[in-house]
Amino acid sequence: EVQLVESGGGLVQAGGSLRLACVASGLDFDEYGFGWFRQAPGKEREGVSYTRSQDTTYYADSVKGRFTISRDNAKNTVFLQMNSLKPEDTAVYYCAARFGAASTWSSIEPYDYWGQGTQVTVSS
Repeated sequence: EVQLVESGGGLVQAGGSLRLACVASGLDFDEYGFGWFRQAPGKEREGVSYTRSQDTTYYADSVKGRFTISRDNAKNTVFLQMNSLKPEDTAVYYCAARFGAASTWSSIEPYDYWGQGTQVTVSS
């Protein structure tokens, strides 16, 4: 059974930081790329960041310079460090996994597995 479990969400003030984690099980971690997506109320799910390896990362323009994605293959865990948070970052954040490399990383369709999501709320 494949499972992706997110954690680390919460309520923070604007300008604060959160570190999300996604623990994967039931798959060959090294063979998968991982993306972080978010969905705010009334909006479509959007890609935030993606990593295929420690040296291959991508970010949405809206989070560049503020968010950092990383992965620890030994612990089967993907992280999203979120700094300088803004109210518009408020959303449910999802971890997703896809086999192999991503051609269009921010598209939802190619991903094979999804986590349950973790709520991030940024107050002003």
